[in-house]
Amino acid sequence: MKKVLLLAALFLGTTAMVNAQEPAKKEAKKEMKKEAKKVEKKAEAKADAKAPAAAPAAPAKK
Repeated sequence: MKKVLLLAALFLGTTAMVNAQEPAKKEAKKEMKKEAKKVEKKAEAKADAKAPAAAPAAPAKK
């Protein structure tokens, strides 16, 4: 009987620890996505700054 109770306690403890890790994993993924978006926006800003100015539009003919 004692072994059964110890096994049940071990199982429940392990389950509780695994479930406690899930929100932390999700939070880490969110942070990674945010960082990736920031890097992407910075790269776009640099590319826009380095791009030559567009030629002015030709005047419309009458």
